[in-house]
Amino acid sequence: MFAARNVSKTRFSIKPVVLLAGMIALAACETGKTPAPDTATTYTPVAFDTLPGWDADALAEALPAWRQSCSRMASQPDGKNIGPGSGNVAGTVADWRPVCAGLADLAAGDSAALRGFIEANLVPLRVQGKTDDPGLFTGYFEPIIEASRERTPIYHEPIYALPRDHVSVRLEAFDPALKGRSVVGRVEGGRLVPYRQRGEIEAGAINQTADVLFWARDILDVFILQVQGSGIAALPDGTRTRIGFAGHNGHNYGSVGRWLIERGELSAGRAGWEDIRAWLEANPKIMRDTLAVNRRFIFFREIDGDGPTGAAGVTLTAERSMAVDPKHVPLNVPVWLDAEHPDGEQRLQRLMLAQDTGNAIRGAVRGDFYWGTGRNALDKAGRMKSRGAYYILVPRALVPLS
Repeated sequence: MFAARNVSKTRFSIKPVVLLAGMIALAACETGKTPAPDTATTYTPVAFDTLPGWDADALAEALPAWRQSCSRMASQPDGKNIGPGSGNVAGTVADWRPVCAGLADLAAGDSAALRGFIEANLVPLRVQGKTDDPGLFTGYFEPIIEASRERTPIYHEPIYALPRDHVSVRLEAFDPALKGRSVVGRVEGGRLVPYRQRGEIEAGAINQTADVLFWARDILDVFILQVQGSGIAALPDGTRTRIGFAGHNGHNYGSVGRWLIERGELSAGRAGWEDIRAWLEANPKIMRDTLAVNRRFIFFREIDGDGPTGAAGVTLTAERSMAVDPKHVPLNVPVWLDAEHPDGEQRLQRLMLAQDTGNAIRGAVRGDFYWGTGRNALDKAGRMKSRGAYYILVPRALVPLS
């Protein structure tokens, strides 16, 4: 979900020795790691008839999302490793070309045909970590917030573009041992230092270095936009503009909900976004200080398209796209999900596509379910904290003994 900006775009000229020293000092703020394979993660072949709910899903609903991932793979070289990480569990792009070619020939809406195709050409691998404990699945969504291009007494909370002093550096250019790592910061006195934290930014630290894309009505709307990483600005003239991720300040995500639970302000069972929002609105004098518990800050840009773009480089599909930890699950591959539904009356048992990542999505069996746009999506995403399991589907040729 988060992409680093290349340092070559900065306007500063920095002495290499000083810059390298600054980057080493920023090791605690690094982001954008290229994941390495985790030997503690196992991938066990299973039969399709053992997948919970396999025969009941309307599989064809996932076909458009899957074809998007295939289009993404089509632009990549045959030898590109799919992953996860630098492993080869899911093979290479060449291994997926026959699968994607077959998907292109299937009729839209024909779940039976897609089911037969999948069973003939792919194998489910159950993903497990160090223990067989159930995994954790949360939800996210695309918020719609009221905003204006002009500041007014009603619209007064800034949504910032990427600041002009924002620097992102890939450390591999300076030391091959740091391959896959990057740091975010700013230049001060000829040295690269950590970028401003949320509290500093909210206090006006970047007013002279960052343009304001939009002005929102409500600071809490801006905060949830930050947490989700993208959204839609509903303007006073009735038009809508999609806002996408442009960069971040290099600091780790901090959970306001967890912070409130630890201090006894909320109970673990009642700490969804609506509960958090109600508490914040009831405590306006300490609202901003509480939000500053999350030091991470997101910058935005206006984007085109029918939906938010995930880390896999494709438009996310409501209820069929999922964020994963790419150290354990490769991007753009199909995933069979079996998890508790936030409504509690049924289970989420369906074909998903691994098309996004998230700063808080870490672990062998850890996913973030994309619910879509607007209020209904917020309701489900805000209540979802489910236990479950998932299986990646890989070309049958990669698992010859299955």
